[in-house]
Amino acid sequence: MNWLPDPPWLLPALAYAAASVVAFALFGWDKSAARRGRPRINERTLHAVTLVGGFLGAWSAQRVFRHKTRKRTFACVTFLAALLHGALWYVLLS
Repeated sequence: MNWLPDPPWLLPALAYAAASVVAFALFGWDKSAARRGRPRINERTLHAVTLVGGFLGAWSAQRVFRHKTRKRTFACVTFLAALLHGALWYVLLS
């Protein structure tokens, strides 16, 4: 009995979608905390979620919430995460 989903891309797509939703929510939460002067989410956590696969959610949240847009490190990490995952998939599929 095979437990993997029928289309082989479905499981990775769901993982990327879940990581992106988490990243988007964390960036939104952090922006809200920043506005209210409340405790913030650690930048390492935001970077980690981005690198794990939430780069689409992180990029979207940066645009929607206008959060972490002045910090070049966040833009670089998001871009590098996308490149890293793109390279990984290129290697895996070729």
